[in-house]
Amino acid sequence: MEGDTVTRRDGGELDPLALTLGSIYASAATTAAPAAASPLPLPLAPSPPPPSPPPPPPAAADASRATRRRLNNGSSAPSRGVRRPCAKPRDDVLVTAPFPWATERPARHDSLDSLLRRGVTSVEGQARCKRCGARKGIAYDLQSKFYELRDYISAHRHTMYDRAPDAWMFPALPDCDACGHKAAVWPEIAADKSQINWMFLLLGQMLGCCTLDQLKYFCMNTGRHRTGAKNRVLYYAYVEMCNQLQPFD
Repeated sequence: MEGDTVTRRDGGELDPLALTLGSIYASAATTAAPAAASPLPLPLAPSPPPPSPPPPPPAAADASRATRRRLNNGSSAPSRGVRRPCAKPRDDVLVTAPFPWATERPARHDSLDSLLRRGVTSVEGQARCKRCGARKGIAYDLQSKFYELRDYISAHRHTMYDRAPDAWMFPALPDCDACGHKAAVWPEIAADKSQINWMFLLLGQMLGCCTLDQLKYFCMNTGRHRTGAKNRVLYYAYVEMCNQLQPFD
C-alpha cells in the first residue's frame, strides 16, 4: 500500500518502514529469548582409559630352555668327564670263605703280601670241555700271573676308556687234552654267586666268561659302579680285583 500512512494513538503518523523494522527487531528478540533461556549442555566427563591387555605368555623356546636348565641343574645324569662316586661295599653279608685266597665277605680278597705271608702261592680251579665234557684242573702261580696282568693294565689303562678290551670280553680258552679241541675248555663257575672262584678267573683272564648278572654281583659287593654294558662292568671287575691285591699307584 504505497502512500498509506499509519496513525498512532495520539493522532500522529508513523512511517510504515519504521514499523516494519520494529516488528522485525521485536520478532527477533522474541525468538531469541527462549534460546538464550535454555541452559548450555555441560561437557561430558572424560571416560577412563581401557585396561591394558595381559602380557603375552612366554614363548615356547623360553619354556623349553627353562625346562632344560631345570633338568641340567637337577635330575640329569652327570657329565661324561665327571666320575661317578662308587657305591658303598656291602660289609653286612658274611659267608664261609670258599677258597684259601678268599675272605668271609663275598668277592673280597686279602692283599698279595698277606696271601704270600700265609703261604698262598698258587690258585687252582676247575674247567670243563664244551665238546666232550672232560674236566681239567688248572693252577696259576699267584705272583707271576698277577704281575703279568697288572703290568698290562698299567700300560693300557688310560686308553681303555673304562671299557674292557676284546681279549677280556672273549677270553682265550685252554685246549682240551682229552679230545684235542682247541679253546674248548670253559671254566666252571658256581651257580651260587658267593661261591665263584674270582681269583682263579682273574689270573686266567677269564672273568669275561661270567654273565653280566654275575659281574654286577661282584661290583655290588665291592662298591663298584655296576650299571652299563658288559664291557664296562667287566673293566671295573678287573680293576677292582687288582686293587684288592695291590692298589695301582
